[in-house]
Amino acid sequence: MMDLIPRKPFSEVGSVRNEMDRLWNRFLDDWPLPTMFTRGWEPMADISETKDKLIVKAELPGLDPEDIKLSLSGDLLTIQGEKKKEKEEKDEHHYSLERYSGSFQRSFRLPVEVLEDKIDAKFDKGVLTITLPKSAKSHKKEIKINKAK
Repeated sequence: MMDLIPRKPFSEVGSVRNEMDRLWNRFLDDWPLPTMFTRGWEPMADISETKDKLIVKAELPGLDPEDIKLSLSGDLLTIQGEKKKEKEEKDEHHYSLERYSGSFQRSFRLPVEVLEDKIDAKFDKGVLTITLPKSAKSHKKEIKINKAK
């Protein structure tokens, strides 16, 4: 006697879709144009937190402090500016142009309240370091858990 096996006509669709997704992602990863041509340049940044402050470090190579504008609106910290294009020589021929020039903007939502009037920004060797002291409301307070009676 022959056993009946239920037929599932769409069972293969999931694996075909997964394979198509994998191929599509691989195609986009191998795209020859750098993302800076499609999205614009954004400076790379690190954000860290200590007990008393937030520290933001942003890489801005080739800029001067006068080229950078820093602002805080509520809990949104914004770094913006412009990297000016270098003057080209009259008979200069380019083999490759990879360095970015033009305006940029990068914003960060701060996780805690800061003292706006105590913010300090320093620019050294292409790195902008922003120190944002936390407000008293931002400091964590540990709450003791009592044993139930």
